[in-house]
Amino acid sequence: MVRNVRATQVEIEAAVQALRDGELVAFPTETVYGLGANAQNPAAVRKIFEVKGRPADHPVIVHLDSPRYLHRWVRELPEAANRLAESFWPGPLTLVLPRAPHVHDVITGGQDTVAIRVPAHPMAQQLLTAFGGGIAAPSANRYGRISPTRAEHVREEFGDTLRVILDGGECQIGLESTIVACEGEQVRLLRPGSVTAAQIRAVVGELAIGPAVDSPRVPGGGPTHYAPTTPLTIVPAGEIDAQADAASRGGRRVAVLAQRLPLRSHQTVTWINAGRRPESYAHDLYNNLRTLDRAGCQRILVQSIPDGERWDAVRDRLLRAATSIAESDDATGSMAVLP
Repeated sequence: MVRNVRATQVEIEAAVQALRDGELVAFPTETVYGLGANAQNPAAVRKIFEVKGRPADHPVIVHLDSPRYLHRWVRELPEAANRLAESFWPGPLTLVLPRAPHVHDVITGGQDTVAIRVPAHPMAQQLLTAFGGGIAAPSANRYGRISPTRAEHVREEFGDTLRVILDGGECQIGLESTIVACEGEQVRLLRPGSVTAAQIRAVVGELAIGPAVDSPRVPGGGPTHYAPTTPLTIVPAGEIDAQADAASRGGRRVAVLAQRLPLRSHQTVTWINAGRRPESYAHDLYNNLRTLDRAGCQRILVQSIPDGERWDAVRDRLLRAATSIAESDDATGSMAVLP
């Protein structure tokens, strides 16, 4: 798919006017498509929650075109956060920082922190610069479902609900941003993404991994997220063919996302070979899951992915997308979600 890096002036003007009118605008970033509202208009931001079916205590990320506007949104900028911003912005890193006093609870989910990102996609930069303010934007999909990486995915989700959808082609990365909280002197990785823990450590030194009891809530932090409507189960790499055979007995239709071709043909199995390269697997993950979700199957089986930091973001998304046996067992009794 062709990646459009710039919108026309007419498209940008229409998007900016929609934001100023309190309407929602879908736009591309290098990670996934965002569903944006004027971050200084609480009523407009509430529309995001209504359209997505998103819980009110779930914070959204404020997108800026440059760190120069940080002072409008954050109370203080720890030195570690400043170093991370200099190293990774514009780019796929979100920083969770102490909120400025005027930042509305609808942005933060009622917390004392605010999530900020400066995206790198040229069309997102166009929109943010023309708008001249912060745009609050989670992913442009129904809450808990597969994130969109193409404009057509946004249209599939929302139809004519949105006044403006900026089409920037396929997203370059395909998974949501890395989220890091800067809590005083401590830096904590709350959601893995394409900016890895090793890259963050190279900038700030010590890094805590995973949320603590008192860590702020962040987008995508729920136990179930990024999920297709078809029940999804992760199976051991060496058992993918046998599991596909077992699940498709009796003519049941089964979908498989694997890292190789099948060892033998399966009559009622739709099989996607996503390959073994973590970057390309991540880039294609949501589109592949959408394809398999539309295949009319009773279950999606996903071959477990390798260990290693380069796979952390994909592993996080798949584990949250996976459906437990208690939720989805179809009486085959043969599937299990791996820890």
